[in-house]
Amino acid sequence: MSEHIADIVAASQLVLRERRGRDRSRWDEMRACYAPDSVVRVSWFRGSGDEFVTASEQMAARGDKAVHRMYPPIVDVDGDRALIEVGAAIETRTVLDDIELDLVSYTRLIYRARRSGGRWLIAALDAVYERDTLTPAVPGTPWRIAPEALAPFRPSYRMLSYVLGRRGYTVGDDLFGDDRPDELRRLEDEVEAWLHRPPTSRQE
Repeated sequence: MSEHIADIVAASQLVLRERRGRDRSRWDEMRACYAPDSVVRVSWFRGSGDEFVTASEQMAARGDKAVHRMYPPIVDVDGDRALIEVGAAIETRTVLDDIELDLVSYTRLIYRARRSGGRWLIAALDAVYERDTLTPAVPGTPWRIAPEALAPFRPSYRMLSYVLGRRGYTVGDDLFGDDRPDELRRLEDEVEAWLHRPPTSRQE
């Protein structure tokens, strides 16, 4: 039991450390959390963990920084594999049309981690989008989005799509979100199968 608890703590600290590295521009710390063959799929990026860290650093250099308010992680461990789900409110302050705005994107971050050489490392990160809000940073400031400007975007991350698009980023229409439960179920089945895959079939 104590070993199992130790694994849960280690996996939890891994994902929290990865997010701290991103929020505080500790790029080496963030990069050290990812396995060499890791895969990341989030709103504005798809690629390896190492590439994700580099792109995050470039994003921060442009002034597009976010803070992740994390909820307690839920961790399932099977041998040398772990599945970690953590809710997050991703807060971004930005400026559009000379108005300072606060974007909050509510997500569930789903990490796959595996232990290799005694260390837990992130093998994959997927984001599931729930909903988002966009409000003036100064209450009472008049600001309006034309409904047609939001019409092309999915409800689970439309404000995020709008803001990132205005900031020059490409956001796909095929992300995981609560508005597409069938696709979300396929992701859940995929990560569960990965977690419980028999050791003889694992490609470590």
